[in-house]
Amino acid sequence: MTPEEKSLLERTYKLAEENNEILRTLRRSNRYALIARVAYWGVIILLSFGAFYFIQPYITSLMGATNQAGGFQGIMNDLNQAQDAANQLKSLYK
Repeated sequence: MTPEEKSLLERTYKLAEENNEILRTLRRSNRYALIARVAYWGVIILLSFGAFYFIQPYITSLMGATNQAGGFQGIMNDLNQAQDAANQLKSLYK
């Protein structure tokens, strides 16, 4: 092996080592980014369920109030009555 070939081989080896270190760093940072992303979405999902659990008594009491008033049909009847009253007022002023 000539000295030029040996020098070229040594430079290639150093370059390969440097590239290997860069690739390991990239892989490590990608792994940390994936873990952080999973943790981020996990926290968001858990907070959403926690907020629902916290607000659930208010929602059930509100649903109970609408059920006592006749539920959805009762609300629709009230809206229809209000619309009929508005139509009667309009007919009075025509």
